[in-house]
Amino acid sequence: MPPIYLDYNASTPVDPAVAAAMQPFLKEAFGNPSSGHWASTPAKASLQQARGQVAALLGAALDEIVFTSGGSEANNLAIKGTFFALNRQEAHIITSAIEHPAVLAPCRFLERHGGSVTYLPVDRTGLIDPEDVRRAITPQTLLISIMHANNEVGTVQPLAEIGAIAQEHGIRFHTDAAQSVGKIPTKVGELGVDMLTIAGHKLYAPKGVGALYLRRGMEVEPVIHGAGHELGRRAGTESALLAVGLGTACALARDLAPLSRIETLRDRLWQALRDRFGDGIALNGHPTRRLPNTLNVAFVGRIGADILGQLREVAASTGSACHSGRIELSPVLAAMHVPERIGVGAIRFSLGRYTIAEEIDEVVASLASIATV
Repeated sequence: MPPIYLDYNASTPVDPAVAAAMQPFLKEAFGNPSSGHWASTPAKASLQQARGQVAALLGAALDEIVFTSGGSEANNLAIKGTFFALNRQEAHIITSAIEHPAVLAPCRFLERHGGSVTYLPVDRTGLIDPEDVRRAITPQTLLISIMHANNEVGTVQPLAEIGAIAQEHGIRFHTDAAQSVGKIPTKVGELGVDMLTIAGHKLYAPKGVGALYLRRGMEVEPVIHGAGHELGRRAGTESALLAVGLGTACALARDLAPLSRIETLRDRLWQALRDRFGDGIALNGHPTRRLPNTLNVAFVGRIGADILGQLREVAASTGSACHSGRIELSPVLAAMHVPERIGVGAIRFSLGRYTIAEEIDEVVASLASIATV
């Protein structure tokens, strides 16, 4: 069996159109975009064009897009930047128990610097109750940070409802949309967010580039200090090369029509696994409110990592970890109260632009031969 890649939520290949757009910047247009001479002009123009492409995907303005080194930096800029810019005593942040470490780690960092954080629970499908957000708000709350879609199970959160609550209380609202951009609509006005994180390598751009949407008029303290790049919000000479890659990827992502084919393949995989394993397989995540490319399933009574170890030619992932010979449940599945006997058997299959039906059928056939439950 030729290698099969079903780990698009971890990282996507660079789209050929993205690579082609970046190519000239490896040899030409090498000038510093912030310089004022002839060599900087092409780089500066391309940087702004890329900014416009990112803004168009999100329904934002050009000056609301801050280029970063990736999703982690964008999350840190949103969370730490808000905390230190507003500089309130007893500052309080609301987030969820299933956030990516790039949100949870900055929150824990701020707890060590005088802040307090409420980690909201989720239900068995991974959904947050907006009323839990409302109940968690205090007079000291300065930020709510809730991911748009979960990276492990794909559950899509009710951001518009949460955004309305945040606006009602005058609280900044940030979302980590690294997994949702390019897969489902992410217009910032419809989501009701003030800040939104993009990671380039999740939508067919290269690694090392991302962006933060920052609503006009909202100040953040930079987490990288230096010169006044990105309107003073992120120091460091801008990379036209990487920005062009992200911009081109965002331009391609405006067309969500191809996702219907990917969703059909995901459902084909799920139906085939149900037909083969019956009650021996379980779905993790919301049955309908989830990303169209994501399928997290648990092989009941088995260990997902062991199954993946036998699927040598299939790239997929499991959230379980092995420590001192003991398998530990994924923190996301633990927060969803998935029983350990089920959760340790979890495997995430995430499909993408280049997945084909024959690969889905090959994976099912392989699983049928090694994962007898």
